[in-house]
Amino acid sequence: MTINTSCTVTYSPAYTIVPTYECFNRCSYCNFRTEPGQSPWITLSAAETVLKQLQDQNICEILILSGEVHPRSPKRQAWFQRIYDLCELALSLGLLPHTNAGPLSFEEMQKLKNVNVSMGLMLEQSTPALLNTVHRHAPSKVPEVRLQQLQWAGELQIPFTTGLLLGIGETPDDCWETLEAISRLHQNYHHIQEVILQPHSPGNQQSFDAPPFDPHQLPEVIAKARQILPPDITIQIPPNLVKDDQWLLACIEVGARDLGGIGPKDEVNPDYPHIQEQALREILQPAGWELLPRLPVYPQFDDWLSRELQKAVRQWRKILTPTSLLQEQKSTNLPIS
Repeated sequence: MTINTSCTVTYSPAYTIVPTYECFNRCSYCNFRTEPGQSPWITLSAAETVLKQLQDQNICEILILSGEVHPRSPKRQAWFQRIYDLCELALSLGLLPHTNAGPLSFEEMQKLKNVNVSMGLMLEQSTPALLNTVHRHAPSKVPEVRLQQLQWAGELQIPFTTGLLLGIGETPDDCWETLEAISRLHQNYHHIQEVILQPHSPGNQQSFDAPPFDPHQLPEVIAKARQILPPDITIQIPPNLVKDDQWLLACIEVGARDLGGIGPKDEVNPDYPHIQEQALREILQPAGWELLPRLPVYPQFDDWLSRELQKAVRQWRKILTPTSLLQEQKSTNLPIS
């Protein structure tokens, strides 16, 4: 079987587990959070019931996506332990955890490295100007805090995903500076797998009164990002937020090569259902693109994982990756998995 890797687009067969929707940040564009104390935490038994149902569905990634509990909250340790236990549970069932739970301490990241094949945190925008607008009531959105998280991920050799939120009041120069900050960190640690370019898409819950980011501007942003970012960082776009098929293809043509986790629901943008695999293939294939599944960790980072995690990853590579493609990946550091 021969695959032209220059004409491939990837996605992760994924399912999202939300430990809690409660969050001490109040980002004005958020359609995910609930007030602290108003969202029940998922129990391990409820999560186990869900995860067991996924075992025969070829879903490899379990995204542990949580609202943030304040670092000084008396609930912080229990919250962190719930996240850790959910990751451990997913691993025990043969699934691959990827955690995105807001800024963590160095020690928390160090512990989660043992039960995650990769982790992530959106940088969003590195300009402090947004602390006076959409992030006025979001203490953990201080750019230095998030940049520190990316640095710690590099120091700990955690394969990492980050990204930009577009259309929340930033300028084009803000975007380029944010991408340059990511690039500098990656050149030091070589740990960034993907950068997500996520257009703001208004939802029913948010208070931020602004139009959606114009998807027609997205190809230009992607092309500029491709110039700024090192070539071994994959650019990801969420296809459910780019409604026009032709503009989705235009984004791919200029350098986007991954479509993120595809599952039953986009928890961050619940008003925008995921486009499922077959529908994506029907868009991509006539234009000459092949859609391939990948794991939440790219092959060049396998050596960073513990022996236990490497074993779990190898099992999934046998299932999802054609042998000819895997051989080519190892020789070229391709991000498909």
